[in-house]
Amino acid sequence: MFMKYTISVGTILFLLTFCGCESARYYGQAIRGQHSILEKRQPISEIIENPDSPEFLRKRLAHILKVRKFAESELRLPVEKNYLTYVELDRPYVVWNVFAAPEFSMTPKTWCYPVVGCAAYRGYFAEKDAEQYANSLNERGYDVYVTGVTAYSTLGWFDDPVLSTFLQYSEIRSAGLIFHELAHRLLYVKGDTVFNESFATAVEQEGIQRWLAVSQAPSGYHDYLKQYDRQQAFVHLVLRYRRMLESAYRSNASDQQKREKKAALISNLRYEFDRLKSADNGLSAYEDWINNSLNNAKISSVSAYHDFVPAFRKLLAQHRGDLTQFYNACRELAGTPKDERHRTMNRYLEN
Repeated sequence: MFMKYTISVGTILFLLTFCGCESARYYGQAIRGQHSILEKRQPISEIIENPDSPEFLRKRLAHILKVRKFAESELRLPVEKNYLTYVELDRPYVVWNVFAAPEFSMTPKTWCYPVVGCAAYRGYFAEKDAEQYANSLNERGYDVYVTGVTAYSTLGWFDDPVLSTFLQYSEIRSAGLIFHELAHRLLYVKGDTVFNESFATAVEQEGIQRWLAVSQAPSGYHDYLKQYDRQQAFVHLVLRYRRMLESAYRSNASDQQKREKKAALISNLRYEFDRLKSADNGLSAYEDWINNSLNNAKISSVSAYHDFVPAFRKLLAQHRGDLTQFYNACRELAGTPKDERHRTMNRYLEN
């Protein structure tokens, strides 16, 4: 799946003693998982200089160092000592995130953490723990969605390493991931997942555009734009059906009628996707996502990362691409109450 998820476990590792039994188990696995990553870090410079290191690894890590330098000099992101070390993991994802939503609501369940506030997901370092927790939510009547995560930000509590889980990506995609995670270090609003993720996604997109403009052949940027257009077509389709589902849930229909309407809308969503895919085979990258266990939780996870992206893009254009002015404007928005902040973002969307 195209999205990149962020879990701020680093900010809560030292607060275990203030939690109840269930929370203690959750934070306990977070502490163990984060500690395991920290103790496996290797300096990237040593890996690159070592002739016995695999050539692929040396090339990809050298690429990350270039991206890192670009993020600092051109995007004005707080690189500091991040992404100077490498961690080899024995699994495809570093964490697994659990999303949940009621059967008849597109408002995701949130979990509240010390220091960072509330977020619309809960992350686990072991897939079995995430699945076990998701099953418990499902038994309570929630729609649930579990997805693997290739990277996350500790929001300044630790120097984040490069993980083997995202070196599998293309150079363009890995660059975008670095830009995304560093954006969280630049700006993070306690308890506002949609604002935080949309901001990071907007910075990621702008960063990729600028990176390709100076480092890739024109065809590379053209290919990125084609891929981006496909992603946007898919996102717009999903968000349109999210709005239709929201409308159905707000009606005075019975639960059974809502259940039938929900099933019909999800079926129509898949049908429309198939039509889009027949016109552009590049959309087949999203086929597994659309056809496997589609529910409220899964659909709401898309909105968390894309709702305000067009608003941030308009705000950047309003400042004529000046990132310093853009970041300052975003910080001003971050300092306003959440309801007011969201009203402002929605006005950008409406205009």
